[in-house]
Amino acid sequence: MTIVQCDNSFSDQILNIFNEAILNSTALYDYKPRTPPMMEVWFEAKRKGNFPVLGVVNDDSKLMGFASYGTFRNWPAYKYSVEHSIYVRKECRGRGVGKLLLQRIIDTARAQNYHILIGGIDSQNAVSIGLHQRFGFQHVGTIRQVGFKFGRWLDLDFYQLILETPVQPVDG
Repeated sequence: MTIVQCDNSFSDQILNIFNEAILNSTALYDYKPRTPPMMEVWFEAKRKGNFPVLGVVNDDSKLMGFASYGTFRNWPAYKYSVEHSIYVRKECRGRGVGKLLLQRIIDTARAQNYHILIGGIDSQNAVSIGLHQRFGFQHVGTIRQVGFKFGRWLDLDFYQLILETPVQPVDG
């Protein structure tokens, strides 16, 4: 397994992973599969924000999973906080892909001088919650019944990791 920076050439594989999660899980509180034009917009937003799109590929260069982060809230005082996401291809789960991606997301956020990493995780996703807890993320709140999917109400848990960066934060 190798970690790579994903560009548009990975768009179709990322789209497939997103859409499998949308259609079959509560990893995304979304109903409709994403389209190629939506991925173009997504990649452009990542590029403009200088946000990473990291992937783990196997020996055949097949994307096993990907991770990214982006703006947590769009007000200036939140500039040191980002919300991250990790998605692993269904048949690649349980192989350490999420662990590799989360470690690299943490390292990248630190290198980019972010202070807070935030993960919004469905409260029933014990695997993702356990992964985040192993990396030191703390549960900081739950929004009850915030989503409705698959005929039931969904609770969203928030987990955060406080980083020691930036060394000298500034207002403005």
